[in-house]
Amino acid sequence: METHLISLWLLENFNTLLQDIERVRQYLENSLEGKENPPVEPQSFSPSYTLDVLCRLFELSSFERDILLLAIAIELDPSFGELFAQFNSDRKYNYPTLALALSAFPNASWSVLSPLSPLHSWELIELSSTNSVSVAPLRIDRRILCFLLGEATFDEQLKGLLRPLPDTIVNLLLSPSQEQIVEQLVISLSKRTQESSPLQLAGGELSAKYRIALEVARRLGYNFQVMSADALPSAAKELLKIQKRWEREALLTNSLLLLDCDDIPGTDSPSSMISLFVENLRTPVILSATERLKTKLAPVHCFDIPPLSPQEQRAMWLTHLGSSANVLNGHIDQLASQFNLSSSSISAASYQYKIHHQQAEISPQPNLLWEYCRSQARPRLDDLAQRLDSKAAWDDLVLPQQQRQILEDLATHLKHRAKVYQDWGFSGKSSRGLGISALFHGESGTGKTMAAEVLANHFCLDLYRIDLSAVVSKYIGETEKNLRRIFDAAESGGAILLFDEADAIFGKRTEVKDSHDRYANVEISYLLQRMEAFQGLAILTSNRKEDIDTAFMRRIRFVVTFPFPDASSRTEIWRRIFPPQTPTQGLDYRKLGQLKIAGGNIRNIAIRAAFLAADAEEAVMMKHILTGAQREYFKLKRLLTDEETRGWSG
Repeated sequence: METHLISLWLLENFNTLLQDIERVRQYLENSLEGKENPPVEPQSFSPSYTLDVLCRLFELSSFERDILLLAIAIELDPSFGELFAQFNSDRKYNYPTLALALSAFPNASWSVLSPLSPLHSWELIELSSTNSVSVAPLRIDRRILCFLLGEATFDEQLKGLLRPLPDTIVNLLLSPSQEQIVEQLVISLSKRTQESSPLQLAGGELSAKYRIALEVARRLGYNFQVMSADALPSAAKELLKIQKRWEREALLTNSLLLLDCDDIPGTDSPSSMISLFVENLRTPVILSATERLKTKLAPVHCFDIPPLSPQEQRAMWLTHLGSSANVLNGHIDQLASQFNLSSSSISAASYQYKIHHQQAEISPQPNLLWEYCRSQARPRLDDLAQRLDSKAAWDDLVLPQQQRQILEDLATHLKHRAKVYQDWGFSGKSSRGLGISALFHGESGTGKTMAAEVLANHFCLDLYRIDLSAVVSKYIGETEKNLRRIFDAAESGGAILLFDEADAIFGKRTEVKDSHDRYANVEISYLLQRMEAFQGLAILTSNRKEDIDTAFMRRIRFVVTFPFPDASSRTEIWRRIFPPQTPTQGLDYRKLGQLKIAGGNIRNIAIRAAFLAADAEEAVMMKHILTGAQREYFKLKRLLTDEETRGWSG
């Protein structure tokens, strides 16, 4: 039925256009015969007739309207070429011109020759550049012709700039806090004037910003388009041309634009490209950026898109999981407290979970849903971090009781942070200091990284190791940018951050003697600020605790000293170093504990010995470990003493 109505409208629109073209033919024939053309009566615009709509949108006069009809006529009826040739007194000039229109039509105005005329400024018509304006061949722009014929199309010059809206965005659920932002945007755009400030959605979750802008467009009756700011031309002349083309397209299609600036870094200095494009735009636009952007002239009215609260996440889990949620009682609360997932991530994880159980026809497995969440929350840190495959367990960790107790306290904080912060109200008191921060210090190989792996494995979380010496930059401001990328990517809550080589940035703060000292202190302050706000566990490792500023130490919740292992600890490490499936023979762990090396070196020696034994097709024996120890000591530029190997051959 709907298709039939559209066909009827297209036919009626086309016939009305032909009637208007016939009126133009009559004007030309009257002029050729020397007859006077009657004055044009005021038009009674039809709300659906495309030519009337076009004239209303671009404020065309009756004379400009007839010029458009003149250009349309030759496209729809080639017989007009003969009429134009007669009018121009030359068969070669069988095309319309502005001079022809000025001499043939009533209410003609020389203002149509001005570049400010809507016909020119909106590029509704095209004129050959090889002739003067008045006698140049006159053609209608193809996009305008398609609009007048009712054909669904789009401006070819804009197609490379516009980004298709992902299908998953359309049905994405909005949280109550996001609904409030939609209401505010609707009010702002409803009262919009040409002097209104640009509107911006700021935050890291792009799908949420897309969905909010789409909902605003729906409620205001707009079509919705997304343009990538990255694709905009850098030359001002080309940019202004694209701006005008978009304005024309927005008027033709009644569209709201979301300008995606998320790949453009937010800085204190305005982006001239974005400013030039946005500030004079007379059609509705919303900016999207990770951080707040500034424009040169008009202040930006910014709406920050916060992450979903645990309560909002829980509600979305229940909605997306449907009946599957009934058998996951209690587990959903754990997901909402551990992960800071977006609506799109919750939807994707729920879909994976339900599909798996429908296909496998097995009982629900909460651990599987947790793994899907880890996958969705996995941050993109490939260029600044290394994801470690955490397999170490508490039994693999050999530490004095005091240090082990501190690690167990840390694990208790991780386990119950949702209950204490949210259910018991501590997060309502202050947003500062909610992050769980720890400093692991001690010599290399004493177990700092293994302890982080134990925590990650225990809580089924990803562990990312960040080399701070690689993050710190000599260029002012670059270190903060790198740190911002790390923390922003990890805000989903599915990862533990392990900052290696903390001495690269956390040495004693110096007196401010020059700009470099001042910015070094800024880097430290920024990292401390982000650690305190990070809703997860951030671990720093250092080999020199004594070099770390005491003011910094006060802001670390847990400090764990990893001592160099004594003989009994080394003996225990040797007992646990070989996997159960490794064949061993005659190993004396007490004697092996005489080697004065850290746990990391013990592991290296054990692996070397295993390869030597495998090559000899033997079980791992003391002789293989002795050879492995000699080579490890050589690497360390140390001598293997008689005291360390006393009794090995006896």
